[in-house]
Amino acid sequence: MPEGPSVRKFHHLVSPFVGQQVVKTGGSSKKLNPTSFQSLWLQDSQVHGKKLFLRFDPDEEAVSLGNSPLSEPLREGEQKDKARHHQEASDPSSWSPGGDSAVPSGDDGLQCLGGDTLAGGAERWLQVSFGLFGSIRVNEFSRAKKANKRGDWRDPVPRLVLHFSGSGFLAFYNCQMTWRFSSPVVSPTSDILSEKFHRGQALEALGREQPICYTLLDQRYFSGLGNIIKNEALFRAGIHPLSPGSLLGLPRLEALVDHVVAFSADWLQGKFQGTRQHTQIYQKEQCPAGHQVVRESLGPPGGFQRLTWWCPQCQPRLSADEPKQLQPSWSVQPPPIWSFALKGL
Repeated sequence: MPEGPSVRKFHHLVSPFVGQQVVKTGGSSKKLNPTSFQSLWLQDSQVHGKKLFLRFDPDEEAVSLGNSPLSEPLREGEQKDKARHHQEASDPSSWSPGGDSAVPSGDDGLQCLGGDTLAGGAERWLQVSFGLFGSIRVNEFSRAKKANKRGDWRDPVPRLVLHFSGSGFLAFYNCQMTWRFSSPVVSPTSDILSEKFHRGQALEALGREQPICYTLLDQRYFSGLGNIIKNEALFRAGIHPLSPGSLLGLPRLEALVDHVVAFSADWLQGKFQGTRQHTQIYQKEQCPAGHQVVRESLGPPGGFQRLTWWCPQCQPRLSADEPKQLQPSWSVQPPPIWSFALKGL
């Protein structure tokens, strides 16, 4: 799926449409009826990690007449969200250890506000999660770049198309969309592209005994980090993906976080400049030094396995019988490094 830099670019593409009304709809979505967006106003947009959030408000005149197009499609989603939050609140096993600051297992720092009742003017947000080749196109449709397995040149079908009053349109491809009945509350300290990204929190998570490549993909601490960033940061830091974080000293962990932030920021900058991000290890057969690269699917037992590339010579694996290095406390957050200013993006 698209990683943090790509979703930030999608957010940038959507932003000019904020304040405009949907005047025409289309798309293949069956979970959300595209016609339910008719006459809605796009009032706000937010991005967190790999997720995009769009706030839609009904037309005031339609609400006064009791014909809000949001009412019906949201009712079922509201009930499901309420049931899910009730289950999380009553089932301690669904929460990660860490006291009051913990977030649900597998979460990415997102929480949902709200209560058991909804006011007529309650905010409604569309959460967009992108698939492997998910994207957003502005004023154009995606075209087939090659024939499919049957030899047909068929253009991808957008999941949702929204035409706005300003005469432009947005086309959403390969994504999952769900309604949230309250404002998304995000934790910018976990977002690798946020100026508030908390290095100390990230370093503490990396210091665990589990393989370092598992922790990097944990969206609770590295929201927006995906497989490309994982592979590139590990290679540039000279760390084997299966090295337990507890065997790595603070300087190496700090270097790894530096590479995560720098590579992500450079990738985002390249997207705005129209340049392709240069990778050194991802999907390569040889590393820059000319060594043969190993490719293997790695992931926690019973969990999702991700293709991982590494160089055995540039990224030697630490032996488990080596003495563990003491891990200091990272309660004080050192200043982050940035390869360029993210303000305004």
